[in-house]
Amino acid sequence: MKPYLIYLFFFLPILVTLVSNNFSSSSNNTNKTSPNPTIETVSATDNIIKIDASQVISSEGIGEVRLGMTYGELKKSLLSEDSKTTFNVKSPFMVDFDANAINRNGETLYYILYPATSNFSDSSVIELVLTENPNYRTDKGIGVGTKIKDAEVAYGKATLGYNTSNEPREGVSFTNQPANIYFRPSKSPDNFAGIYKSPLQEYNETNQFKEDAVIESVMVRK
Repeated sequence: MKPYLIYLFFFLPILVTLVSNNFSSSSNNTNKTSPNPTIETVSATDNIIKIDASQVISSEGIGEVRLGMTYGELKKSLLSEDSKTTFNVKSPFMVDFDANAINRNGETLYYILYPATSNFSDSSVIELVLTENPNYRTDKGIGVGTKIKDAEVAYGKATLGYNTSNEPREGVSFTNQPANIYFRPSKSPDNFAGIYKSPLQEYNETNQFKEDAVIESVMVRK
């Protein structure tokens, strides 16, 4: 995967794709297999960690969310497990996107994103899910709060970048990271996690980043 592909999430093609697919059927995505109850892995810092299967980030989704399932299917699944789960609309969530926040026990688990112009309903297909919750991790223990330098140990060299015409939103990708997973770093006091050469261009990219830079959010996109 080319590093710049991570930033395509923030451009118009995704918005067009999501609008066109928003009301499509998920009949071909109902035969997903369930993950093991617990995944045990060695983290980038050589610590053995256990990840609850309901909190795994993979190319197929985040936790109970599977890309391609309908919002109604997700709600039914979550409510059958815990009737205290709540669903709250966040509008706007970010430029061009609204979101449904999935909450449990006073914390937000993740957000289901959809184009702000669409009528998202129980029959709508989930194509974007994002989490800012540090309890959710990949099978290598990488998630919100992980230092970028530690994520490099797990997934290879990091490339950070942003486009000045795109808010700008900075992203970070890794040479050997799983497909469909997109990471955003936390912003530092001077705005970016990456260290960029001057003069800045419309699109800027670097392999250098601040020592304490961490992952702020993780998104999985169909």
